[in-house]
Amino acid sequence: MSIEVRPATDFEDVRAVLGPKSPTANVCWCLSYRIPSKLNNELRGPARGAYVAELCRADPPPGVLAYDGDEPVGWAAVAPRAETSFARNRKIPHLDDLPVWSLWCVRVRPGHRKQGISHALIAGAVDFARAHGAPVIEAYPLDNGDARVDLTMAYAGLRKNFERAGFTWAAATTSVLAGHPRVLMRRDLR
Repeated sequence: MSIEVRPATDFEDVRAVLGPKSPTANVCWCLSYRIPSKLNNELRGPARGAYVAELCRADPPPGVLAYDGDEPVGWAAVAPRAETSFARNRKIPHLDDLPVWSLWCVRVRPGHRKQGISHALIAGAVDFARAHGAPVIEAYPLDNGDARVDLTMAYAGLRKNFERAGFTWAAATTSVLAGHPRVLMRRDLR
């Protein structure tokens, strides 16, 4: 299998990875950290997908997709931190005034897991941020040690996967997800 990671400009491919089975369902669409909570709560059903379709037409697009041939098999959300709720998050510290980018969601489609796709997505997100001038990229993964993580809450990623991708521990946070502490990991891109 040869995995290729590309910018998420094709909404139908993003829908294949993030979208609901029922078009009226209120799934995350990876918007909860990207947009203000009031707007996140107001967008319902198909309006959520329509919002993401607009993001796919923006420059830069909202993240990257992993492909196995022509099939989209994974997603990573990456954007300037200033454009996300992490810019205002009190549980995750800001270490300096650099215009860092945030990588906060890594998702691999069922049937494609345990094939290294999350590693390719992290690397692709790093390359994407670097290509858009990011001096530093941050992630806020779970510090779960060897404990199992519920797959629905594993979207934040795991510390060990970010360490393998060249990220280093930068700070503790007061954020907890699925019973596991989240840590701030960084990778300098300069």
